[in-house]
Amino acid sequence: MQSTTFIIAGGGTGGHLFPGIAVCRELDSSFPGCRILFAVGRRRMESEILERHGFEVRHISVEGIKGKGWAKKLGALSRLPVSLLQARRLVAEIEPACVIGVGGYSSGPVCVAARLSGVPSLIHEQNSFPGLTNRLLCRLVDRVCISFEDSAARFSGGSIVVTGNPVREEFFSIGEKTPQPGNRFTLLVVGGSLGSRPVNEAVVDSLVLLKKRGVFPSVIHQTGELDYDRIVERYQAEGLEGELQRFIDDMAGAYRRADLVVGRAGATTIFELAAAGRPAILIPYPFAADQHQKANAECLASAGGARIILQQDLNGTSLAAAIEELMKDAGTLARMGVCARSIARPEAASAIVDQVKAVARKKGKNL
Repeated sequence: MQSTTFIIAGGGTGGHLFPGIAVCRELDSSFPGCRILFAVGRRRMESEILERHGFEVRHISVEGIKGKGWAKKLGALSRLPVSLLQARRLVAEIEPACVIGVGGYSSGPVCVAARLSGVPSLIHEQNSFPGLTNRLLCRLVDRVCISFEDSAARFSGGSIVVTGNPVREEFFSIGEKTPQPGNRFTLLVVGGSLGSRPVNEAVVDSLVLLKKRGVFPSVIHQTGELDYDRIVERYQAEGLEGELQRFIDDMAGAYRRADLVVGRAGATTIFELAAAGRPAILIPYPFAADQHQKANAECLASAGGARIILQQDLNGTSLAAAIEELMKDAGTLARMGVCARSIARPEAASAIVDQVKAVARKKGKNL
């Protein structure tokens, strides 16, 4: 008997892939022995993340157009027919029970191919403000799953269900971090899966200022691939100590050790912070499509789980002041952690799989 097969389509950043991985694990639990295939673009990072987790990967030749110049937009648009042909061949070959789009430009052709082939499909939107691909797909798929309730008004159609953003289960087992005598305060820096030069620079500058004041947090710093060598050199030149990594594979382990997190405000970061119950200083990426990172950050901050520093206000001085204030106030840190956990959605992955079952059965699939 042929096993049940699913395609998870999307990517571009870890913020799209990691929710897909959480859904994948839930599918595997609900359908033992099922085959799950990821359809992604051709960025090396996407393949490396998925292959490290042991997933089957297929590539679609597609590029994003949001925020690019006209020449690159035209180039990306000219390749859409090829990407759609690749996606249709993939769907015909795999015969999935359902296609699940997790955002990012590579989900577009695969979800369109599913619609043209009569295959059940749904999309999941991680961010408070939906991305362009999902806004275009909402009328073509059978279900739209969203992370934030206020996202519903930003879709022009579709059957919408609030599920939350799926987070890998290991984040929910992270307990409350209580300061212990003799243990150094641990600062975790995550500028997103691709890294962030402005965040990296401000962190180093803030650590230099804190060092001058006799404040020495223990630092775990994900720099991103492109900035790693330069930031290592800066740490060495400034006489700073820290665990520097291009990309942190065991992010749940890093959160477990952290007293405070400094980072961007992608939706996956927001919900990982919530699942782990960790306080944060968030620096929204100012050029994110439709300012969705700012909206994400405001959701966590309004719940009491984060402080926000806009990039226009970001420098070593402002960041050092925010870090030092929280380092000296264990009570506030603890309250922020509790507030962060209040918006966690541990049932998000299972809620999405419930929708997969619903749309598949509606189209006559025997799941």
